[in-house]
Amino acid sequence: MTFEVHNRVSDFNSYRAARVKSLFNAENGCNFDLIANIEFPDEWQIGVIVGPSGSGKTSLGKKIFGADKIINLDTGWDTGKPIIDDITGDFDEVCSALSSVGLGSVPSWLRPFAVLSNGEKFRAGLARLCINRPDEVVVDEFTSVIDRQIARIGSLAFQKQWRRGNTGQKIVLLTPHYDVLDWLEPDWVFDTKDGRYERGRLRQRPKFTLEVQQVDQSYWKYYKPHYYLDLPMPIAARYFIGTVDGELACHLAVACKFEVKCYRATRLVTMPEWQGAGVGTKFLDFICQYHLDGHGLGGHKYPTLFHTSHPQLCGALRRSKKWTQVSAVLYGGNKVKSQKSISRTSKSHVHMNAGYGGHFRAVQGFKYLGARGTPK
Repeated sequence: MTFEVHNRVSDFNSYRAARVKSLFNAENGCNFDLIANIEFPDEWQIGVIVGPSGSGKTSLGKKIFGADKIINLDTGWDTGKPIIDDITGDFDEVCSALSSVGLGSVPSWLRPFAVLSNGEKFRAGLARLCINRPDEVVVDEFTSVIDRQIARIGSLAFQKQWRRGNTGQKIVLLTPHYDVLDWLEPDWVFDTKDGRYERGRLRQRPKFTLEVQQVDQSYWKYYKPHYYLDLPMPIAARYFIGTVDGELACHLAVACKFEVKCYRATRLVTMPEWQGAGVGTKFLDFICQYHLDGHGLGGHKYPTLFHTSHPQLCGALRRSKKWTQVSAVLYGGNKVKSQKSISRTSKSHVHMNAGYGGHFRAVQGFKYLGARGTPK
């Protein structure tokens, strides 16, 4: 299919315009023409038009589905509502979409769109788009104003979510950035810079290596701003971090719970720029398997308990064959009971003001069985 773009504006003959023409031998600076030959695959879901600014991406995007199908992810938000209310749809569906595109930081869900960071705005816009899921849509300025690491991982998370359960919806992404193409794995790409067209998912998603190491508690300060609870640190815990090319990606603390022949994992955090890449759950599985294999404190080959109230993480663990659910508390814990327990075990036997519980979260508990066990 051939698309032609012919943009015409008035040819100005002012003194300065005439002087520019004479200085740079520019006879005509007002016209733009582009002819694009795009043979769409029989079935496709994601297409990309890439090229430098001013090369006709937006004009071509309007030609494909019509000018009324082009949108900007930053428009249409209510400044008086948190995004969890501003995105219409079922509560679980909205939470799932936000997490799936990499906006898993719960505090961000409670903020209006206007106060989010550029990266959070980008992911929130993608989540809303996945919920609305129009049959045909063109997204302008895709990843244009965000950090490149967030752009790449956000593109990966979005394309997985858009393809999941897709019933024929088509999206065209307009971007000046070539670094997201491999992460998007588009069904076709047209480059307005040289008119080159690629058809088929020929690009291979880049791979990265997550390196895991045991550290001390000092690293927690880098992750704490992204953790949705404010609790005292676990007693006598060991701390683990995951890094990619030296950049902090994940964090987990593991404490002993030997009275029930288990370890207890807590403080799982995935940095915002890595949310949506799937590294958080793989990191959690790796650390739990590490302890199940007898590398934890005491060398015990014990399973690991993990509690969370994050609905999407709960869903992921329930679907995993390596985990089994062991509890579900739909109301808050009693902090007074925890305070008395800590006081009894304290050598000083003084009254403790600190304690665990006293919240109103729906907490669900899971046990890691790994390859040694079969979920019941």
